Amino acid sequence: MLRRLSESVRRFMYGRYGSDNFNLFLLGGAVCLSLLNNLLSVFFRRRAFYSLGIWPALSLLVYAMLGFAIFRLLSRNIYRRQRENRAFKNFWARLTDRKNRYFRCPSCRQTMRVPRHRGKIKIRCPKCGTQFTRKT
Repeated sequence: MLRRLSESVRRFMYGRYGSDNFNLFLLGGAVCLSLLNNLLSVFFRRRAFYSLGIWPALSLLVYAMLGFAIFRLLSRNIYRRQRENRAFKNFWARLTDRKNRYFRCPSCRQTMRVPRHRGKIKIRCPKCGTQFTRKT
């Protein structure tokens, strides 16, 4: 019986995207926000803050994150889900990069990476050649 069930789940998931880093982030964020929502509702149940509508909005955000994670998990558009995951990984790498700062060229909008803690430096865009000064 268990073998038949696992075979049917395997057949159902064939051709679907599955899980990746972005899905794990969405699920972890939804769990954290759900716990925060429960704590806030316990602490502020009888106070005026509870009537402001913050907690129902937080619940809605949790359900939206879970729904989007399930949608991505079962999606058959693998190329688009890979693109979303790649964009998330790039964003996360830039967010956690402590050695570099990122700037955009004022003329062509090219993103450039420069080392941190160098003071005021002149940055030359490799794409268009524009020079500008920024503090790192």
